[in-house]
Amino acid sequence: MAAQSVTAQIEGSPYGLNRLPHLGSSLLQVLIPNEVQSMWKEEAWQTDAGRSARTLVKYPDLRIVLVSMKAGARFKQHKTSARFAILMLAGHVRLHLPNATVEVPRGELLALDRDVPHDVEAIRQSTFLLILARPDRGTEKCHE
Repeated sequence: MAAQSVTAQIEGSPYGLNRLPHLGSSLLQVLIPNEVQSMWKEEAWQTDAGRSARTLVKYPDLRIVLVSMKAGARFKQHKTSARFAILMLAGHVRLHLPNATVEVPRGELLALDRDVPHDVEAIRQSTFLLILARPDRGTEKCHE
């Protein structure tokens, strides 16, 4: 029997998401290989753009997106107000920054501060987790 992703409520989700409310559930467990296989069947993956993304977790202060890119595919230069990290699950990408070019092969983690212009180029077919942190959008203050 194949395992499936788990979404459960623990004392309810306080986020009131209207679209895909399960992404803000109190407990999420995701089988990444199943999600990748499902993404590769979608139209976005079959197009010339050669990339596909699926949001796995969506809280006000945290997003986790699974991204797959075919070799040669590119996300043009952009920036985000969130700090983010890329965890390479498979393949190899290259980030072009204003003053540097950074290689991110399988197994590596790269973190980048907010508002840094960058583009992403897939050197080989690649799959990674994009983790976006927006602590200023959280519903609770951090206590140290």
